[in-house]
Amino acid sequence: MQNEVVQAQGFVAQICRTPRRKTATITVEAGEVMVKVPQDLALDRITKLLQDKHSWIADKIRLHQAITSVDGCNKSERQFVSGEAYSYLGRNYRLKVNRGNYRPIKLANGRFVVTLLRGGDNPNMVKRLLTDWYKSHAQTKLTEKAKRYAKMIGVECASIGIKDYKSRWGSCSVEGNIDFNWLIMMAPNRIVDYVVVHELCHLLHHDHSALFWQAVGRTVPDYGECKDWLKVHGAGLVL
Repeated sequence: MQNEVVQAQGFVAQICRTPRRKTATITVEAGEVMVKVPQDLALDRITKLLQDKHSWIADKIRLHQAITSVDGCNKSERQFVSGEAYSYLGRNYRLKVNRGNYRPIKLANGRFVVTLLRGGDNPNMVKRLLTDWYKSHAQTKLTEKAKRYAKMIGVECASIGIKDYKSRWGSCSVEGNIDFNWLIMMAPNRIVDYVVVHELCHLLHHDHSALFWQAVGRTVPDYGECKDWLKVHGAGLVL
């Protein structure tokens, strides 16, 4: 998942291209700027659109910042600033927010590193960048794990997807489509493996019968400990 962005004066705009759209629209939500455009619209035209709407966008961003400072409406315990720790496959990595020309987030030397515009404090942008990073890596890692474990279990899945679930870690349809909650990537690797095996075994048994758990246990003998871990720590896997 490659993020396409335009760095403007005082903000960074994310670009969302879609073949079904014939016109370009700009939205500013929670301090984040999103430009929805036709699939083939040239980047220079997008940049010109942002320049023309700069005053309107800046006003929207200032309004959000004013409301946030008065109401304290950022309800997340995280501030998305340097020094905070974020878990990936059970290991914590510190966040480093640099100032300068925008650069995509990366995990390097034991840190999540993101570079934002100088003077532009935008925790919502940092959160979005982290979310996109987790989702992208979830798609890659979970697909790799699913293919590997599918061979061991003796099943085939039609597709592997990533979803924003609120109360589950994965799902398996009768057609063989498996979706995972990307937040599971914050759990230890063995827990991630358990979730992958759990959903793959639903290709054999679309229930939680004794036969289903026997199938899970053949690949993950300590699945009971993994279930207990998720019951205790699952609610803490949030961004």
